[in-house]
Amino acid sequence: MAKTFEKAVTGFNHNIKHKGKVYHVQTEDSGVNNPHIITHLFVGGNILATKKNSYADITKAPNLAEHVRELMEEQHKEMLRNLINGVYDNVGNKSSTSYQPGEIHTEGPKKPIPAPELPLIEAQLTPPALPPEVLAARQLKEAPKENNVGVETLFGEDLISEKSLDEVILSYLAGEGGS
Repeated sequence: MAKTFEKAVTGFNHNIKHKGKVYHVQTEDSGVNNPHIITHLFVGGNILATKKNSYADITKAPNLAEHVRELMEEQHKEMLRNLINGVYDNVGNKSSTSYQPGEIHTEGPKKPIPAPELPLIEAQLTPPALPPEVLAARQLKEAPKENNVGVETLFGEDLISEKSLDEVILSYLAGEGGS
């Protein structure tokens, strides 16, 4: 009989630079007592997108920890793919100020740049549809804590490098995997 796990499976954390911003992708397991896998996409300390999936239907499966780890990896990779494919490029959190690594807040709040006067057109009336992960992140009642603990992972190590995003994608597609 396969041993089931009692504690949550160790999650994943990756920082990735995309279009001049550093994004943090975090995936975690809530454990068998609350069988959910949650992935958050952070930018500037703010949650940009969230994806949550239940695995309650497989809690009796043999080798559950291995199955959960596979689900976590796929969900984490999906968020990374969406990020590099531009799904979140036009999504901004207008309700809070964010700062990039190395940017220091020195004086009062950032002053908004006034929008130019534009004629009202239909495109301005209908905002673009947001991805479901972004809507889920905006509906969170309590902001999760960003987990920056360095955890060894089985995949994605090549995402943290000095390579450009294009070089990372091309090496992944070429099947080179490492460095």
